[in-house]
Order: sequence, then C-alpha cells, then structure tokens
Amino acid sequence: MTETTFLPDGYHALQPGKLASLVTFLEMTECPEKPLRPAPAGYALEPIHRWDTDAFLDLYREIGWEWLWSSRLLMPREKLEAKLAASHMRSWCPMKNGRHMGIVEMDLSQPHETEISFFGLVPDAVGSGIGGWLMSEAIGIAFARPGVKRLWLHTCHFDSPQALPFYMHMGFTPYARAVEVHDDVRLLGRLDERAGPHIPMIRNGRLPDLK
Repeated sequence: MTETTFLPDGYHALQPGKLASLVTFLEMTECPEKPLRPAPAGYALEPIHRWDTDAFLDLYREIGWEWLWSSRLLMPREKLEAKLAASHMRSWCPMKNGRHMGIVEMDLSQPHETEISFFGLVPDAVGSGIGGWLMSEAIGIAFARPGVKRLWLHTCHFDSPQALPFYMHMGFTPYARAVEVHDDVRLLGRLDERAGPHIPMIRNGRLPDLK
C-alpha cells in the first residue's frame, strides 16, 4: 500500500509549462432502477472492436479540444496503441449517418468494478439530448458484467461546467478529490494553441514568489 501525500493549505507553485486541475471522483454501487432510454432518432450505439490510432486521436481531439483533454496526447504513440488494443479496454461510439458523435471508453481490468475512462460528445452533438441516453447505455453495459459492484469515473474543473451536475443527475455520487499536474499539451505542439480557451496558455512562465 502506497502512502498518500496531502497538500497543505495555501498556494503551491507549478513548474513553468505545467497545468493543475481539481479532479472529482464519482461512483455508483448499484444499477439505477430506471429503464434504458430509447436511442434518439438517427442514432445507434456501436462497439469499436479495434481502433485505428489516428482515427481515435482525431475523435479525442474533436471531443476534448475545448476542455483540454490531454492524457492520451501525452502518451508515446507505442503506449497509446498498446492501451487501445488491450483486452481489458472497451469502446463504444454513438453513430449518426456513419459519423462518430462521441465516445464511451471503459476499463474492465478489475473484476468487481468498471471505470468509465472517457465519456464525451463532439461539439455539434452537445445539447441534442443524447448524453443521457449514452450514459444510460454505459451504465447498463457496466453493470451487466457478472460480479460488478461498482462503476466509477472522474471529471475535472477544466471540463464542461455541465459535466459534474450531469454525472450526479445520472446517479453518480462524488467521493474524493485530487489535484492532477501535467504538461500543457499546447506548449508541446500536440494540441492547437487555441484549444481550451478558458485555460490561459502561459508561454514564458516563471515561478511566482509565494512568500
């Protein structure tokens, strides 16, 4: 068991080029007693049996551009390809007219719990009413696995302000918070500099005097 280190109260400097986000973890420990929602007109949920890495990255950037999704852009390509092909990783996409309109990715590596590692919609699908249907489907899939007693996910304050209330509305309960520190992918040239406009990019950062 690793020891958990907690940040003390006060300000804590970040190295130049780094970002920090406040992450909220949420869980549900039983499947809600609600009927599955019907698919919106023109939509179908399709499993992705094998990702083309470039197609995955294109969709990942499209969904996460505004919210500065970064983790898969920071991975070396070989590691990303291995993760996408791993037997415990599963993905489903809402499809409309042959186009990927979002993604649900799950990590099934633990026998009694499932993690929704990514959940999101392309920008022009947001507000169309498919989010509730998509999450309802994801919850049903997760708890259909024999022995699963817990479904969890996380979101951060870089994400859409609608994300946390949406997850809670769907039945998830917040249970923990953490601070995540990572490189600003825009500075690394792996995401357009205009991405995440609500998170200023500091090109020539310097450490602040926090005394």
